[in-house]
Amino acid sequence: MKECYDNRELSWLKFNERVLEEASDKSVPLCERLMFAAIFQSNLDEFFMIRVGSLYDRTLVGSEERENKTDMTCHEQLEAIFKRTAELVPMRDNAYRGVMAELEKHGVEQVDFSALDHKEEEYLKVYFTTEILPLISPQVIDKRHPFPFLKNKEIYAVAHLESKSSVKLAIVPASGSFSRIIFLPGSKHRFMLVEELILHYMPLIFENYKILDKSLMRITRNADINMEEALYDHDVDLRDVMSELLKKRKKLSPVRMELSRKLGSEAVDYLCEKLELAKEQVFRLKSPLDLSFVYPLRSKLEDSLPLLFFGRADPQNSCEVIKDAPMIPQIARRDILLSYPFESIKPFLRLLMEAAHDPSVVSVKITLYRVASNSKVIDALIAAAENGKDVLVLVELRARFDEENNIGWSQRLERAGCNVIYGPESLKVHSKLLLITRKTNSGRIEYITQVGTGNYNEKTSALYTDLSLMTANQDIGAEAAMVFNALSTSSLVEHTSRLLVAPLCLQNKIIEMIDNEIAAAKRGEDAFIGLKLNSLTDKTLMDKLVEASQSGVKVRMVIRGICCLVAGIEGLTENIEITSIVGRYLEHSRIYIFGTPDRRKIYISSADFMTRNTLRRVEVAVPIYDNHVRNRIMHIFDVLIRDNVKARKMSPDGTYTHVKTEGEPVDSQSAFIREAYENAANPASSTKGASPAGRRVHKVKPTLVQRIKNSFRGKR
Repeated sequence: MKECYDNRELSWLKFNERVLEEASDKSVPLCERLMFAAIFQSNLDEFFMIRVGSLYDRTLVGSEERENKTDMTCHEQLEAIFKRTAELVPMRDNAYRGVMAELEKHGVEQVDFSALDHKEEEYLKVYFTTEILPLISPQVIDKRHPFPFLKNKEIYAVAHLESKSSVKLAIVPASGSFSRIIFLPGSKHRFMLVEELILHYMPLIFENYKILDKSLMRITRNADINMEEALYDHDVDLRDVMSELLKKRKKLSPVRMELSRKLGSEAVDYLCEKLELAKEQVFRLKSPLDLSFVYPLRSKLEDSLPLLFFGRADPQNSCEVIKDAPMIPQIARRDILLSYPFESIKPFLRLLMEAAHDPSVVSVKITLYRVASNSKVIDALIAAAENGKDVLVLVELRARFDEENNIGWSQRLERAGCNVIYGPESLKVHSKLLLITRKTNSGRIEYITQVGTGNYNEKTSALYTDLSLMTANQDIGAEAAMVFNALSTSSLVEHTSRLLVAPLCLQNKIIEMIDNEIAAAKRGEDAFIGLKLNSLTDKTLMDKLVEASQSGVKVRMVIRGICCLVAGIEGLTENIEITSIVGRYLEHSRIYIFGTPDRRKIYISSADFMTRNTLRRVEVAVPIYDNHVRNRIMHIFDVLIRDNVKARKMSPDGTYTHVKTEGEPVDSQSAFIREAYENAANPASSTKGASPAGRRVHKVKPTLVQRIKNSFRGKR
């Protein structure tokens, strides 16, 4: 079945190409197109730092390991990655140039020296000599001046100097305590990047040398640190280990070099030798090496040129939530689903702060993976601890590129009196789980549970599509308590009845539900599987989905990013349809649907169908019991499936093409924005009434003490 699988790394590059396509989409506002180009570059940076870095490490130890889908070795994967990346570079350049050409019509222009008049050139020369030159540290590399350490993702100006003997280079760091964007006088939006200014005036810096050629250069370093080896010593604190690893990460080997100009082969060979790079790892760009300047530029343009951006779309108050009423009684009446970023995260934050001050709340337990810089979630947890609640916080210190932030948060939480834990030694905790435990006046223990698909992060809740379920279902609460007990004792949940909990109780239960659909199809019944995921790489689950397709099960999947399964191949995956949606917001929610309406099971989850999620992390999926919430999720899935504006459909050759717009255009994200505004303006009256018909009330069995108390009450 090798023909129906794609390589993970090459599939990811296809996803990033879809991101880049948004930068060339004329239906997208110009400044948003510029943002997509910047996101493409940022994504590619991380890809090289982690995925390419990991493959590179394995080649260094002589690994001939083959990946389990396309049977490629590490060397073969690297060769394919470098080749495909080289093909994407001119696409990036063309997209950037196209956007900037259009922006010029609005007075936004990145200028070079050929476009300057005499006064502007004089201004920049004075600016360089007074503002830049005193702050830079140029270096000529020779026998007395060894090759310097080049920082990850920093830009350097490099000059090849004339020399009678060996290659002589000059290097100038092009970043420092000066602004990267230099706006020209007399114009609001004409600018030059500081690295171009430094490169232009290299002859002033190295007056005693003849410069043969020059270029800007940027190095990407491996950032794939091996935490498991470092954690082998059980006597050290995980925070201390992570701090040391973060220092090491900054010094790992280069995996890519980018140049803005053509350097002579001698100079390039010299750089490759010093950086231990092959020629295939050198990429030449005709657009800025680092597009992160787009973010501050965007901030400057938002007020003056609003038509170049998406129209304003603020997260709305959910029509399921009574805005000024306490959250716990509302959740006790019925399950509440929040859909970010269309609906606001504020009801969840209110729940947390309410729990911090509610006298009946005895404990608050939560798993934190990534949080915002000024986190109201952290504030609420600290308030709860200060109010005498038992607060347990699992902080995942190994959340990639958030390690440093999470170290700081864990220290602050500990100082406030929270009990901070780090989870199992060999597993990341990626679940989004909150458990509030209350003791009522009657002595009854009650749970409020929240399970989400995205992080407890106010910033990303306005940028990522995610779902958040808040429920008073006591059986779900009891199993959430089991999860936290396992995390507190460095053990794993081995049996569940309702929640799906990785690594032991998620993949196997999903296989069981797929098998149920296969059995239904073989009986001649309609069978259906619907999945919304970020990524699909788990070979075991993919094999099972192929079997489902061959049995006649209809499989519809919306997968934003990596997808190693190829849809539509006759005899293998002909009953599988896969689409990817790349739009204004990052699609991040995970939905699992198994079965036709009469026997349908629905879950939302933090877990993608990737082996790292299903077998190497602690993840949680929650079943949806409330009929109203079930209908909402099916509506969300239906709109996503019907998207014919931002959706791209996978073809049997593994490529993606835009879905043909037949009939009314459906842009799913725009539809959800519209619905959120309409619902907020006309909140459903049912939110103020009793729980809807069909809601199942789940209660934990009373303890022995409670049963004795109840028996006395009966005698009275």
